Amino acid sequence: MIWGRQSGLISFRRIVYWQGMCGTLIRRNQKMVNVAVDAMGGDNAPVEIVKGAIEAVNTNKEIKIFLVGKEAVIKEELAQYTYDISQVEIVHASEVIETAEPPVMAIRKKKDSSIVKALYMVKDGTCDAFVSSGSTGAVLVGGQVIVGRIGGVERPPLAPLIPTENGVSLLIDCGANVDARPSHLVQFAKMGSIYMESIMGVKNPRVGIVNNGAEEEKGNALVKETFPLLKNCPDINFIGSVEARDIPAGVADVVVCEAFVGNVILKLYEGVGATLIKKVKSGMMTSLRSKMGAFLVKPALKETLKSFDVQEYGGAPLLGLNGLVVKTHGSATAVEIKNSILQCLDFKSQQINEKIRERIAPAQSQKTD
Repeated sequence: MIWGRQSGLISFRRIVYWQGMCGTLIRRNQKMVNVAVDAMGGDNAPVEIVKGAIEAVNTNKEIKIFLVGKEAVIKEELAQYTYDISQVEIVHASEVIETAEPPVMAIRKKKDSSIVKALYMVKDGTCDAFVSSGSTGAVLVGGQVIVGRIGGVERPPLAPLIPTENGVSLLIDCGANVDARPSHLVQFAKMGSIYMESIMGVKNPRVGIVNNGAEEEKGNALVKETFPLLKNCPDINFIGSVEARDIPAGVADVVVCEAFVGNVILKLYEGVGATLIKKVKSGMMTSLRSKMGAFLVKPALKETLKSFDVQEYGGAPLLGLNGLVVKTHGSATAVEIKNSILQCLDFKSQQINEKIRERIAPAQSQKTD
């Protein structure tokens, strides 16, 4: 059934599955990829969140969206769109976890928040994935506490795709573990290799560790201790150190680092990219001659600039959990929300969690024996 402004239909299909922790009734379609979306999280919620969700379901009929948040607010936004109501349901959550709140305390106290409710929907199998633009700390804490880690995974990393000269690379970790140990980075390399090979189709992906020089003896204590472990790891294609200037050139498919370094790289990447795009656009408007040239190159330039827009690649999955949790930028627009939802399809179809479980668990058992 299609619902929209013209139809005047305002009643959603009643939810029939009891989800104990949240006290919410929901319907799960076993044949579809079910995605819980935090409708209240981020700078642009609920407007851009709802818009992105509707664009996703109108793009792909294999997705069912559960918009989690304040029902009245979500309904008001949905009234602007036309969509198949069998693909969209609302799960009411009366509370919102704000960015400034202490994550652990917020997860414990705000049981009726959109983040907590949505995470429990992933935990109990109601949903296959969760997408949020809300508090990064709350998503990270809730992901590990509520959804839980895959057996053997020491620390789940955030792993966004970043544009390069050759396509994309996976930056892992970009914000989850600022005090990582060498064993954590080795697992990041393994999980990142699985993701790039399964999702992006990169055979035998090249793995590099971020360093301040190409030589093996360079780096801080963490890098120096991790380097030989990666070098002797049979599960990955380790190519050695990668300097920050080489990342945009695409010298490595999986770029391994701890979260502090990764977050600096990501934010600088985004800032330089946005500034460059602004300078190119303003430069083309300086004279009549430049405007004529801009008109001629506009189609090709638009496609090139689009390939360097991080929103085109969706959010950052928190790898190594028992379910998929995707964190988008706090300022995410509908484009990023839509692409984050769509990436959940590939994650499920390629059975990423199962592959991580198969590779990580045996390695950890051998390590303890």
